[in-house]
Amino acid sequence: MNVIWIVADTFRQDHLGAYRKKNIITPSLDALAAKATLFNRHYAAGFPTMPTRADHALGRWTMSFMGWEPLPEEATTLAELLATNGYHTAAMVDTPFYLRGGMNYDKGFQTFSMYPGQEGSATRLLTQSHHESRDARESWVFEGDRNVAKTVVSAMEWLQLHHQEDFFLYIDTWDPHEPWDAPAYYSRMYLPEHDGEVIQPPYGYWMDVPGYTKDHVTKARAAYAGEVTMVDTWIGYLLRMVENMGLMEETAIIFTSDHGFYFGEHEGLFGKMTFGKKPGGGRYSHGDPMSTWDFSPLYEELTSIPLVVYVPGVEPGRYNGLTSAIDVMPTVLDYLGQNIPDWVEGDSLIPKVYDKTSPGRDFTVTTVPFANPGDSVHSVDNFMRSLDVGLVTTISTDEWSLLYSADEGKSELYNLAEDFTQTNNIIAENIDTARDIHGHLLKFMKDTNVPAYLQKPREQLKI
Repeated sequence: MNVIWIVADTFRQDHLGAYRKKNIITPSLDALAAKATLFNRHYAAGFPTMPTRADHALGRWTMSFMGWEPLPEEATTLAELLATNGYHTAAMVDTPFYLRGGMNYDKGFQTFSMYPGQEGSATRLLTQSHHESRDARESWVFEGDRNVAKTVVSAMEWLQLHHQEDFFLYIDTWDPHEPWDAPAYYSRMYLPEHDGEVIQPPYGYWMDVPGYTKDHVTKARAAYAGEVTMVDTWIGYLLRMVENMGLMEETAIIFTSDHGFYFGEHEGLFGKMTFGKKPGGGRYSHGDPMSTWDFSPLYEELTSIPLVVYVPGVEPGRYNGLTSAIDVMPTVLDYLGQNIPDWVEGDSLIPKVYDKTSPGRDFTVTTVPFANPGDSVHSVDNFMRSLDVGLVTTISTDEWSLLYSADEGKSELYNLAEDFTQTNNIIAENIDTARDIHGHLLKFMKDTNVPAYLQKPREQLKI
């Protein structure tokens, strides 16, 4: 038995057609979902990019004991466990932070290939005269030059050599992360008059940025959707090869992401975090070396992520219980008949694939790794920025979503059953419910050994 695990960065759940987003074109992943289990309430844990990869590698709530930082040498990864037990472990990635600065995210992969050119950080573009991203992108001529294409083709080439072995193949493409620069014909599928302009998100409220208009947001969203369709296209080529090789009867296939993105929701948010305010007025931007982070809420557009799990021979369907990103790692071990170590905090989803009525988690937690105001953190990219205010931690239950902040008056509560778009903050009318959910967070921090100096500021719910 084998596993192929595919991660596409910044892939909003509502931009996968199988989740009934009618105007999104994702036929390849929709076809996979039609014979798989589609998880409707799957949530990010550590946020954003590399904390999620740590969750995936370790199957633990890594936001409680590490930030955006290298995988600890003493930690054992999924790839290491499988390599020790006879599986050929391979990773084809273009997400740019696996190795930079000694990040160590190749740990355990016997074959590891990384492709440059996916540095989307405008900070790096503006503060450095040249780097590998610009070099790579300036050489693009054809669609096949894009990173998702190169990453998927490399995975297909690897399969041609090793498909008769027992294998674990991990594929991680940063697309559809910004910059949204797929060939313009993809953008025109969603906005026929799209001229190919690449819009840089401001990471804040677009109305506050001089020169930004609603048309910029509309154009960016079309380009993002186009990049989603490009990702689906290349994954489709891979899935067709898997079928041609006769692997579908012995290979589990997983597709997921790390988080979503805002395109004007919640009064104009455009990005996934919010830059801080400058002392003299206005907000920082990517190019400011002294930039900071302001209040950055984690709504459903960011926290709710796609998860498709195909297991050969299992009846397809939908699972509506709560699941977390940390659950995927033990799912792989369980499917392959491997022991799940005691230190793994995630729950295998294999029982839920077989019994889609089985209960899910009581709650999930999504957060930037715990830190306090004034701390400097790596978030969004590998640049250190200070927190002007407290982080937001989102606790999701079957019915409710609490966006918790240690800052007074900043927490928000939404009834997802009645207000899935989270437009009506009802915390003032439901204080007891908010306190109950806050109690989940308190227990979570104790159970996962969050340091005391990080627990203390979060001990109270300050309405």
